[in-house]
Amino acid sequence: MHPYWQPPQQPQKPAPNAAVSWVWALVPLFTCGFGTPFVIGYAAAKKRSPWLVVATGFYALNFIVFFIAIGSYEEIDMMPTWLDTTTTLGLLAGWFGGLANTLIIRRSVFEPGHAWQPVQQQPQPQHQQRPMHMPPPRPAYPPQHHPQQHPQQTHQPPRPAYPPQQQHMNTPPPPHMMTPPPRPYTQPTHPSTMGPQPRSGHGPKFIGPYQVIGDLGQGGQGAVHLCVDQRGRKVAVKVLHAHMAKDKDAQARFLREVDAARRVAPFSTARVLDVNITDDLAYVVSEYVEGVSLEQLVKDQGPRNEDGLTRLALATSGALAAIHKAGIVHRDFKPSNVLIGSDGPRVIDFGIAKALDQVNATASQVMGTPAYMSPEQVGGRVVGPETDIFAWAATMVFAASGKNAFGEDTIPAILNRIINHQPDLMRLPPSLRDLAASCLDKNPQNRPTASDIMLRIVH
Repeated sequence: MHPYWQPPQQPQKPAPNAAVSWVWALVPLFTCGFGTPFVIGYAAAKKRSPWLVVATGFYALNFIVFFIAIGSYEEIDMMPTWLDTTTTLGLLAGWFGGLANTLIIRRSVFEPGHAWQPVQQQPQPQHQQRPMHMPPPRPAYPPQHHPQQHPQQTHQPPRPAYPPQQQHMNTPPPPHMMTPPPRPYTQPTHPSTMGPQPRSGHGPKFIGPYQVIGDLGQGGQGAVHLCVDQRGRKVAVKVLHAHMAKDKDAQARFLREVDAARRVAPFSTARVLDVNITDDLAYVVSEYVEGVSLEQLVKDQGPRNEDGLTRLALATSGALAAIHKAGIVHRDFKPSNVLIGSDGPRVIDFGIAKALDQVNATASQVMGTPAYMSPEQVGGRVVGPETDIFAWAATMVFAASGKNAFGEDTIPAILNRIINHQPDLMRLPPSLRDLAASCLDKNPQNRPTASDIMLRIVH
């Protein structure tokens, strides 16, 4: 089960939304149907359902006809039989039909378990977190060894409480007192790295109009699901973290950024097909690419040879040229954002990083993956297309060597090398070595454009 989703729990007492939802559902009954267009209209706006929009228009039309008929005749007895029958049926439809309609859709409109909002995963008990085959945890202190259990062990004299000064100065500290070395930086798990994963039975069945059929993974921006649209086409749906649920201005900025991403030329990119953001849910729908990421491909099959690397460099630089032409900066170009499909490499997640940055309204926040960030990103300066060029060259180094261009130890050490040191480019073929060096220039103004990279590769 994804950490961003969990199945609806049975509450111990009614949730606060339950009472509100029942009042909302009974509005048609208490208003003799006159409130039906308003409550159904609220549901249509919240769920963005075209069918509910049609239903709202139908209920509203009934009452418009009723008021026109009342206003046209001074007495009801003067109405023709057909008009009297029509208005009566319309009132009954708005009254009892509206009541039935609200009762049917009440849970999907108000209850989070049916809206499938992203939630934080609750910690599991320790006995559920540890697999059955794992040995029990070691005790904090080793057990005492008794002579009867180990007859060959000789008695050792007790150690003095304070060793001599010379021994204290020259003897290294015991292992349990030594400071462990810093942990190396590892790339976070990213969607589509391993392809579709089987579902565990939990999580959403539908995300908007898209039926969920598999899980693609999780990243720093949200969970990604393999879905099928209404035409039976496979798509990748990224459900974003709920940072934007309350800020309408941020939502508008997010929609503008993703709308710009939809205008990117489709070659060598996974097209953005749809975007939706409401108080309950925010997701981006993109073309599903059959294949694994460049990161996983290199881990499984090793570094790319010169021909494969040249094709990869040409396709990805062409994708960046199309992205930059649309006025977008990727801001998070890296091996896990390059999918190797049957028709060649595809770049994904372009424009989403900036869109989320706009939503979070944290202009000073550093966006990107540390191993593939540019010096201007690390320094918090203005980010432009030159940042993607720097990340592109670092990605080519990874594809040629299987290692990060600026090392794989701690994040501070990696960031220091990005700012102050040049990477080793000897694993790159000679045809790409000088090009990559110019792309990794510390001054963004000295780097070539994506179009320049394509021309230098083919010439």
